[in-house]
Amino acid sequence: MQNEIKTSTKKDLEKFIDNSSFKKIFLLAGSTSYAESGLKNFFTIFKKKNIKIFFKKKNIPEYEELIKIINEINRFNPDLVIAAGGGSVLDYAKIANVLNVSNSLRNNIINSEYKLIKPNRKLLAIPTTAGSGAEVTANAVIYVNNVKYSIEGELIKPDFYFLVPDFVKGASNKIKSSAGFDAISQAIESLISKKSNDESVSYSIDSLQISLKYFHSFLKNPSNENTCAMLYASNLAGKAISISKTTAPHAVSYPFTSIFNISHGHAVSLTLSKFLFFNYNNIRLSNCNFNLKDRFKIIFDLTKTSNINDLKNYIDKLTEKAKLENKFDKLGININNSVDKILSDVNEQRLSNNPIKIEKKIIRSILLT
Repeated sequence: MQNEIKTSTKKDLEKFIDNSSFKKIFLLAGSTSYAESGLKNFFTIFKKKNIKIFFKKKNIPEYEELIKIINEINRFNPDLVIAAGGGSVLDYAKIANVLNVSNSLRNNIINSEYKLIKPNRKLLAIPTTAGSGAEVTANAVIYVNNVKYSIEGELIKPDFYFLVPDFVKGASNKIKSSAGFDAISQAIESLISKKSNDESVSYSIDSLQISLKYFHSFLKNPSNENTCAMLYASNLAGKAISISKTTAPHAVSYPFTSIFNISHGHAVSLTLSKFLFFNYNNIRLSNCNFNLKDRFKIIFDLTKTSNINDLKNYIDKLTEKAKLENKFDKLGININNSVDKILSDVNEQRLSNNPIKIEKKIIRSILLT
């Protein structure tokens, strides 16, 4: 492993905020995670700062609430925005920091015609989950009418971030398993994404060397060591997908979140092994500027598997141990009745990164198998 695991302490973060020139701080958080993570107690110490707190209400980042957040930020006019929470909180803040409200904004997002503005304030990200890597990615997710859209651009990246294990350790196992699996899937998908390069491959390998070692101990017996490890693995996976973007499992995951309220990482786990199996068995149709078989060899080596069947079993057991249910009927999903709606909401941007061209009739077959 090339990278030393790098995280921060609450004291590091306290010094940064206390000693900074920022006077007016807009703090965006989720009310539950804010209390349970210890952030509530932490932010009571800054008596000299003017801090306005906004608690998001939606489980996924939705357009209507985004508009409220942008307006609240503009009214308060802070010199620092802090996003303290999971991926949804970070995505809200990243988008709200670089977009202005207008009558055409909804259509501009839908048609990818938005214009990012350079804000006159800074953005600090404090993740309370070890999974999304959103503190380092140059994109964020927003749902318009339950359909997922991506806002992308270098201006969207937070200016600062702190990985503090104390704010992550106390999360529920449901959150930890979903977020942790998201980081693992991001790194695996990044390795075979058409947009991957040597840099993203290096980040992915380093991320998987850590996450595959610590994921289950992080769930079973969380400690400072495994929490730091999963936070850093997530950060590396975020750096990887910021370059390469994700592929088919992520593309298909979003409808499961918006329609059935299945958490993001859990939704990705429903199809990761199936799409890996499909991609490997159709390797002759690869449309990449790299050797896809070599990339799968990297995945086999990292997972200590020797073939695609072993890898599929490895991923399936990983989800089973993490208690991520993958049977649709047990999740209350009638897949036969829902497949058309799911297919209509699949994210085409992420699908286009898949190393094998994949049509929706193939996705239908994969979901119904």
